[in-house]
Amino acid sequence: MSTTTPRQLPLVDPAEMIADPYAVYARLREAGPVHRITGTDGLPAWLVTRYDDVRQAIADPRLSLGKRNAKPGGYHGLALPPALDANLLNMDPPDHTRIRRLVTKAFTPRRVELLREPIRKTADALLDAIAPLGRADLISSYAAPLPITVICDLLGVTPDDRQDFRSWTDALVAPDPAHPERAKEAVRAMLGFFTQLLAAKRTAPADDLLSALIAVRDDEDRLTEDELMSLAFLILFAGYENTVHLIGNATLALLSHPDQLAALRADPGRLGLAVEELARYDGPASLAIRRFPTEDVTIGGVDIPAGETVLLSLAAAHRDPRRFTDPDRLDIGRDATGHLALGHGIHYCLGAPLARLETEIALAALLDRFPGLALDLPLDGPRWRPSMRARGLLSLPVRY
Repeated sequence: MSTTTPRQLPLVDPAEMIADPYAVYARLREAGPVHRITGTDGLPAWLVTRYDDVRQAIADPRLSLGKRNAKPGGYHGLALPPALDANLLNMDPPDHTRIRRLVTKAFTPRRVELLREPIRKTADALLDAIAPLGRADLISSYAAPLPITVICDLLGVTPDDRQDFRSWTDALVAPDPAHPERAKEAVRAMLGFFTQLLAAKRTAPADDLLSALIAVRDDEDRLTEDELMSLAFLILFAGYENTVHLIGNATLALLSHPDQLAALRADPGRLGLAVEELARYDGPASLAIRRFPTEDVTIGGVDIPAGETVLLSLAAAHRDPRRFTDPDRLDIGRDATGHLALGHGIHYCLGAPLARLETEIALAALLDRFPGLALDLPLDGPRWRPSMRARGLLSLPVRY
């Protein structure tokens, strides 16, 4: 039986949640560990707010990512074709285990490390282009084009097709409510493109991740066409979105905290540690991927029935004073080990080493190039994407 009665709450004012999610989540977290809320789709869900509960729930095998475990009439989410829907973000063991095993044979640490020099060259080229201007929007001119270039290099996509990749991903990351058809058009375009690209890689393999995924085997096991398609989609979508947000949010945080920026400039060797703290302080996702209990479960003393939608608040967990001392303070010297920005357990992000590498290189190149870098924000402050799941900037005006 429950030891705590959840409060029945709407999901607060969406504008407030987007502008300052941490203040909202602080109120919810202190009011109780689990809340019954109304989700953005108008359907009921359970929101988990405290670090220990969130961390345990992420790794709990009873909390399924498979949408088939949602109760009838419950969560439906973004409608994707079967070839794209069957990806690791919608999958549990044993299928999840099998596909991760195959992918890790191809997506090796060596392949990530080989991208170090190309990432730095891309970062330098992007900064060369904006250096004479004195002002720039770092999202559109730097944080967004850098990861799309890296992902296209990784997958073996030619430069001519890269702008299409970015427009498709933007249409899915931040759907336009006035034009819902654009997200569907982007999905159709992606499906057609990846079908042609996979056929081309089978005919003429190259030294890229997509060719390696086609060739990888585990005894007699190999990835099917739909599995390859969904992996390519996931690498593009998740790899682009998370890294853009991480670079943008990290830059904003440093420029908003001159003491921390000065400490990092004085000791660039702290950068790796700083990226972990920046991911905790204002990470790329406010919520983890939704879960569906396969049986009745108890979280934070609250009973949650099987099949209901469970939302795990990373933003609330990362500012939980029960886990992190003075959590609302950015401290690049903090040991932020245990943050959940890149997942946990069997659902730890496969691309985490690449996201870290890109962010470290992006910040190092930016700070090296522009010693006088400063925010150039409008009076009403930074503009955030209208999303309660993702945490990312629409723009980041700076001067230098």
